[in-house]
Amino acid sequence: MKIMFSAGEASGDTHGASVAKALREIYPSVEMFGMGGNLMDEAGVRIVYDIKNLGVIGLVEIVKSLPKFFKLRTYLKRIMMKERPDVLVCIDYPGFNMKLAEVAHQLGIPVLYYIAPTIWAWHSSRGKTIKKYVTKVASIFPFEAEAYSKYNCDVEFVGHPLVDIVHPTMTVDESMTYFNARAEAKRVLLMPGSRKQEVLSLLDVMLESGEKLLQSHEDVQFFLPRAHTIDRSELETFIKERRVSVTITEDHTYDLMQICDVCLAASGTATLETAMMELPTILLYKVSPITYGIGKMVVNLSHVGLPNIIAGKEVIPELLQSDVSADNIVEHMLPLLDDLKENEHMRQELRTVRDKLGEPGAVKRVAELIYSLGKENSNE
Repeated sequence: MKIMFSAGEASGDTHGASVAKALREIYPSVEMFGMGGNLMDEAGVRIVYDIKNLGVIGLVEIVKSLPKFFKLRTYLKRIMMKERPDVLVCIDYPGFNMKLAEVAHQLGIPVLYYIAPTIWAWHSSRGKTIKKYVTKVASIFPFEAEAYSKYNCDVEFVGHPLVDIVHPTMTVDESMTYFNARAEAKRVLLMPGSRKQEVLSLLDVMLESGEKLLQSHEDVQFFLPRAHTIDRSELETFIKERRVSVTITEDHTYDLMQICDVCLAASGTATLETAMMELPTILLYKVSPITYGIGKMVVNLSHVGLPNIIAGKEVIPELLQSDVSADNIVEHMLPLLDDLKENEHMRQELRTVRDKLGEPGAVKRVAELIYSLGKENSNE
């Protein structure tokens, strides 16, 4: 059986790798290929297009990159025609993957969509398109499955994959030693995103807030887990321009989260990961004014961050657009660093978010759905 994957950014590469590993464990003879990154490659997926320099965000930025996306879609269509996969697995990245699903449908290739378009948040009309071109939706939120059911899509709630993925592998003491963390220091985690554009807009202000924090706190350690889509040298260039010492880490991110006091994170999957690790987090979101203005008109949500959307209220603070400033960041950090009760209160709120994400086993359930879909197609 041949399975083709399409993941367009770091979080999709992570989810794709987990599914690929589960497929390989259950069905050792399966052949996997597609668009992805290093993690999917390590999990046994033959990468036909590396996503390292692919990620862009925002309407204005996407429009500028349209010629590249058109060429990529044509390239992947040729791959599909040559390889004839038994199933295409689309992971997140809806602006591109929705079009690729249409291509697969035209070629008679069944499509499973995992980390599906957020029709519950905006662009609900995509539900009709999903119904037309996607064979099966593997839904990660209960309310998402309900939204797709309204469009008569073939959808199954599989639970959230982070329930399987997000957990420490070391004790707290082992983590402290591994990361050379000082017991007496305040420890701040910086997660500026997995796309170059996010890093460009957020990392400098994070570092500036670090400079301001050091004016009132002498002993602070800053850690920055490097997304595998960002070159280490690019991060080092930013850091050298500020008077802040930052430890760039390469692995064991969840072990690192368990020993930090607070996290500054770009909006996205990272905020859900920190929620599951019960790490108090301040969400930062900044895109072009045009993108943000259009977004406010079409998004049907009162919150940006996934933890807040899941909780139905603000459990982590959200700093958006012009509110993303060093002064505002420090203002929100100080209570979480200096007041144990405030820190613990947010941790308790984050536990409720984690409890709403379903039972373990999501990744295995997705793998079984993919194989079942591919088997049906190969027997026809």
